[in-house]
Amino acid sequence: MGDNKNNDKNEDRDLADLEQELFEATREIIRKTAKQAAKQAATKAVAMATERKPKKIAVSPLAPARFPSMPEIPGLTLATSCSGLKYKGRDDLMLMSFAPGTSVAGVFTQSQMLGAPVVWTRDAVAHGGARALLVNAGNANAFTGSHGDAACQTLAHETARELGCDPRDVALASTGVIGEPLDVTPIIEKLRDMKKNAGPDQWDAAARAIMTTDTFPKGAYRETEIDGQKVTICGIAKGSGMIAPDMATMLGFIATDAAIPPDVLQNLLTAGTRDSFNAITVDGDTSTSDMVLLFATGRAVHEPVRRVSDPRLRDFRDKLDDLMEDLARQVVCDGEGASKFVTITVKGAATHHAARKIAQAIANSPLVKTAIAGNDANWGRVVMAVGKSGEKADRDKLMISFGGHGVARNGMRDPDYDEQTMSDYMQRSQIDIEVDVGVGRSRSVVWTCDLTHEYISINADYRS
Repeated sequence: MGDNKNNDKNEDRDLADLEQELFEATREIIRKTAKQAAKQAATKAVAMATERKPKKIAVSPLAPARFPSMPEIPGLTLATSCSGLKYKGRDDLMLMSFAPGTSVAGVFTQSQMLGAPVVWTRDAVAHGGARALLVNAGNANAFTGSHGDAACQTLAHETARELGCDPRDVALASTGVIGEPLDVTPIIEKLRDMKKNAGPDQWDAAARAIMTTDTFPKGAYRETEIDGQKVTICGIAKGSGMIAPDMATMLGFIATDAAIPPDVLQNLLTAGTRDSFNAITVDGDTSTSDMVLLFATGRAVHEPVRRVSDPRLRDFRDKLDDLMEDLARQVVCDGEGASKFVTITVKGAATHHAARKIAQAIANSPLVKTAIAGNDANWGRVVMAVGKSGEKADRDKLMISFGGHGVARNGMRDPDYDEQTMSDYMQRSQIDIEVDVGVGRSRSVVWTCDLTHEYISINADYRS
């Protein structure tokens, strides 16, 4: 009897030992399998990251059919090159070289977080003369401390050495990721080749080299006369996101062969900016790096202009303003993820400032912009935006129309409002919204675009 009990105990112990051994063996198999699976997953992830190619962004549906065939500007040459700092297989450097005696004017971002190139170029423009403009894309050289300032000094001095000019005559611009120190060595290494390969007709290449999230190069030109002699104005711009009106809203570079001194040039640029580059918004964010520069080489054959009130400048001013508006509208057409170009006109305001502020409140409202993206004429959101602007508006006189179709009148829905008519209109790629706030006679126009899912995708992946 005792032997049977002992045998039972031994069998139980053997079974327990066996179960423990099986447990330990199973755990070891799981551990090794998990370790191997993790190693394989890590190897695959590294391979995928190494092979990952930047997401190719489709060209905006609002893009113009082609880049314009832009004429030469006497006294100006352009060149591009690839530094490889961020982009592979494309040019990301642009050099404009100007003849001696070229004058310059500029408008700059009002951000309190100025990029180092903005600080440098603002001082250079105050000097009045220009011999070169060097632009890099992919790195904004902003919020980079003393390193950013030193980078600008080095680039300006190296460019001046190549061109044989004063560093104060070298303008710099950078666009791209904020907070990343700029390695100037790959840029300096390309200066000599760019000087050697520069030509007067490389506008398309220049416009492409300064692009970041842009989907198409932006350029425009106009021709006019002073003293019966032909004068040409050419300009390129870049901008797609982080666009909001505040002195300048992207990078824009305009050149003419007219003979105009810096002070007159500055007056023309400042005045023209108000209803062009300062009248656009994509997302309401003002960049650290914005600037628009205007260069005059003085090579046109006419008597020099001495004052801004000179009647000989009348048509030149009109053509310059028209070109600036053209470039500004192209920036909106390339708004990140944009599918609709939107014109917002506010009238009946107390002052022009009030009209502009109300128009901006509408243009920057995510609720308005997403409604437009969804083909919804949600005029209630426009009413909301007018109200939040903080400017005077008469609720009981407020009138709103979409494409000339009344949606609100005298403080309520327009009695002639037709849902089907509005639904058909909102399918268009160009939307016009007009608002009369009923308190005065002032008017302002702002251009913007809709806000789509693609905007999120582009900006979520931007640093990848």
